[in-house]
Amino acid sequence: MRFAFTLAALLTAAAPSASAGPVTPAPVVAAERAFAADGYALGVKASFLKHAAPDGVVLQPGPVNAREAYGAQPDGSPDDPKLEWWPTFAGIARSGDLGFTTGPYSIAGQRRGHYFTVWKRQADGGWQWVFDGGAPSDPSAAPGPNSEPASLPVSTLPGRYPEGAFAEVQAAEAALATQALTDLKAAYLKVLADDAHVQGSPAAPAVGHAAHPAELDRRAPAMTLAPLGGEVSMAGDLAWTYGTANWTRDGQEGKGHYVRIWQRRAEGWRIVFDELLVQRPPPPAN
Repeated sequence: MRFAFTLAALLTAAAPSASAGPVTPAPVVAAERAFAADGYALGVKASFLKHAAPDGVVLQPGPVNAREAYGAQPDGSPDDPKLEWWPTFAGIARSGDLGFTTGPYSIAGQRRGHYFTVWKRQADGGWQWVFDGGAPSDPSAAPGPNSEPASLPVSTLPGRYPEGAFAEVQAAEAALATQALTDLKAAYLKVLADDAHVQGSPAAPAVGHAAHPAELDRRAPAMTLAPLGGEVSMAGDLAWTYGTANWTRDGQEGKGHYVRIWQRRAEGWRIVFDELLVQRPPPPAN
């Protein structure tokens, strides 16, 4: 009985009260816009150190602590090319503690690709990011900086104990990885939500069921996927995961990392965002 009471209390705390109004991704959109404004005004190093969580992760090329990585970089100069970005798609957990945004980024006014950021609400109520990375996906058709981002529908399912929920996500990841060893495309199509965003290739992000197969065809037909980490929301409805990806295609070995957002839906856990970050080989020595 004591465990049941504790579990009920946790689920109640995880779910927003009816008087609080509907949950929307507005807080993570605001956090992203503040981050981007600081990026323009303060430069990359200062803004990334300011907004990264203590356990934030970036890929350089493997996963490293963001604060340590940016802290070791030289200070920027006012003459450095300006990095700009803005959200065009965002989502948040029903418990309001975990969310994400993605959208185009530009350097010196030229659009270069799409970024992806995972945000976590901190103990003081503020938001800091726990993952930040970008892919070269074509940003030319993306809406401009003043557009209103599209929103992932917030889950309406009852709360779920977080540890059990993340175990379910890990099981879904393991099943995906097993099938990806022989048929990556089929493995993904089995668990991609119809409205998922999939990106990573030089093509524009694939949004929606009809666009997914073409983007998956741009990846190797088989991959070895291995998890490295992630987290689930207190409501047990939204999770992010990341890991390594290795493959051979046309006799060439490739490697990189994946990062995903899973959402618990009536039909089970489904991927609502997926990004493949290909590790580029180092330039040849002079």
